[in-house]
Amino acid sequence: RLQKLKEMFISKFGSAPKFYARAPGRVNLIGEHIDYCGYAVLPMAIEQDILVAVEPVQTQVVQLANTNSLYLDFSTSVNNIQINKTKPQWHNYFLCGLKGIQEHFGLNNPTGMNCLLDGTIPPSSGLSSSSALVCCAGLVTLRANGKTLSKVELAEICTKSERYIGTEGGGMDQSISFLAEEGTAKLIEFSPLRATDVRLPSGATFVIANSCVEMNKAATSHYNIRVMECRLATKLLSKSKGLDWKKMLRLHDVQTKLGVSLEEMLTIVEEVLHPEPYSTEEICKCLGISLEELRSQILTQNMQDVSTFKLYQRAKHVYSEAARVLEFQKICSEAPANALQLLGELMKQSHISCREMYECSCPELDRLVDICLQFGAIGSRLTGAGWGGCTVSMVPTDKLNTFLKNVKKAYYQMDGQRLAVENNCLFATKPGRGALVFVEA
Repeated sequence: RLQKLKEMFISKFGSAPKFYARAPGRVNLIGEHIDYCGYAVLPMAIEQDILVAVEPVQTQVVQLANTNSLYLDFSTSVNNIQINKTKPQWHNYFLCGLKGIQEHFGLNNPTGMNCLLDGTIPPSSGLSSSSALVCCAGLVTLRANGKTLSKVELAEICTKSERYIGTEGGGMDQSISFLAEEGTAKLIEFSPLRATDVRLPSGATFVIANSCVEMNKAATSHYNIRVMECRLATKLLSKSKGLDWKKMLRLHDVQTKLGVSLEEMLTIVEEVLHPEPYSTEEICKCLGISLEELRSQILTQNMQDVSTFKLYQRAKHVYSEAARVLEFQKICSEAPANALQLLGELMKQSHISCREMYECSCPELDRLVDICLQFGAIGSRLTGAGWGGCTVSMVPTDKLNTFLKNVKKAYYQMDGQRLAVENNCLFATKPGRGALVFVEA
């Protein structure tokens, strides 16, 4: 693959690349939609990645090309980075990483670059292809400008810079992309960012299955509405408990300030919030503010027209999912005889909560989870933002081949469109290593 990339680079730019960078995609085993609420998540890097060949140049121009002809070439001056939020095209994600590094170091005359990208992560599948692209761009810009940063610093800068495109992510994708190590999943905690190895039990393999429904976080409002619903739930819970609600941004902050357990937080949600959706008027009444204050001080620009928010369901999901993550880690470290069954149960509960409380599933994902469980998965759930994308299933290693054959038949071969892409849609994976820069030997 590297040789092929090099040859394409030479035919495109007329000279050889000086270095390469790669950043992996990831699969989140458990802990969906809780990173931006301040809670720990449990992902692993996958073998699929973004690979980029780079040659720093004297002109202050960045030229971007892609081995996939569906993605058009793009070039721009490094001194005038414009990121278009309205149409999130592939090159804009690269520009996010580039701009993040430039701004961090206050680079006045950044180095120009010729870059050729090759990706094996299926796009819009919830395996974090966009964040891998942002991370790769950050790494490349760092190297081309002769700067250094720790992996933790890089992850934090890339998390912030992906927001240039309008995605209010929490940092899981960028963190695992940089901090992953081969052979182990990671418990990733935030503020401060840290990663702890989680050894997965032997005897099971993780299988990713793509629902073939594409979902682009930056192109839809579902994702950012959920972020806002969690923020509003934070404010109402804080106010009801006499906390300084104006300063509280994440559901995790409420738990920390109150000094209670996740189980107790679930009880508080039951007491304080009601399952019916909240109108903006009711939210204002609860907080004792005007609609004008709500719009200008709390709601982001793209939330001004949303009139109702589900707060009870979102908070219930976040606190219960945060508890499942800690339980998952505990089972992996204690490794009881029935560890696989216990982990499988947590994955199933996570999917039900994503489907019913967070409403981030879709009929195809639900069907795929059912098919995977029917053909021998011990646990199965959606992974990534949802509304499309992939499922992850834990399958006994000795049943892997029959499992793959049956799922292929039941989900992909029944549908002409899915049949065309089935080869990249269903694969077993093991924990891969994180992002790195290398010079060809």
